[in-house]
Amino acid sequence: MITGKTKITGVIGHPIEHSMSPPMHNNAYKQLNMDYVYVAFHVQPENIEKLINSSKTLDIKGLNVTIPHKTTIIPYLDEIDETAEKIGAVNTIQFKNGIAKGYNTDGIGAIKSIQEHTTLQDKNILIIGAGGASKAISFTLINENINSLTIANRSQNNAENLINNIKKQTEFTNINYQQINNVDEILNQTDIIINTTPIGMYPNHQVKPPIKTDNINNKHVVMDIIYNPLETQLLKQAKENGATTINGTSMLINQGLESFKIFTGKEATYESFEEALLGQLKK
Repeated sequence: MITGKTKITGVIGHPIEHSMSPPMHNNAYKQLNMDYVYVAFHVQPENIEKLINSSKTLDIKGLNVTIPHKTTIIPYLDEIDETAEKIGAVNTIQFKNGIAKGYNTDGIGAIKSIQEHTTLQDKNILIIGAGGASKAISFTLINENINSLTIANRSQNNAENLINNIKKQTEFTNINYQQINNVDEILNQTDIIINTTPIGMYPNHQVKPPIKTDNINNKHVVMDIIYNPLETQLLKQAKENGATTINGTSMLINQGLESFKIFTGKEATYESFEEALLGQLKK
């Protein structure tokens, strides 16, 4: 029951009706018997400047941030986590003692998902795409003692901007660009493949994978951050070739669990998030 003591958390976006976060967080609050509620807030871009002060006034404890506010929110925060600053995007805001601090849990979510299946130590990793998710995952991966990172993207300029940004802000240098149509040439030197593009997302789930899959085999781990459908064409073909596959629900859940911990100081179970998410996806 919501009372005057109930603490408020939520997610902001434009649009926001599609968000899977409220069911996941609220199910965890219920299972942990916590007096919290998680709400989706539709915030127009022109109102983003007002959001931080409004949240402080309403004593909101934390907010997740989704498209299109992940970068435009940054100038209005009081503090920003070092990794989020390097990425240039925030997906989580903690409100504590009058301070609004931004974090980015997308990269952590991806890494935890991969580590459930394999180690990242000394691995050669291929990331498909150079957008926001690619930035978050790339900047987080390079702190995990990987051997190399390759960015494959349709736009070479966008990929090289990301690569140069990483080289300028970190000491990691073993990072290169690969033309997306020629990715199959380097797959025999690749251990982990991560798709961060929307290619294969519902309702366009029958399109060809973003890369050729002929040279994917049982030595590869293939992750797709898309969670609808649960098995994209990329994952389906990779699995048929013997690869270990990871769908997008794992990253979505793990990044949400990190946000939950930032908001509340407590840890929710993976199962509490997964149960709610899969229930929504089946609908």
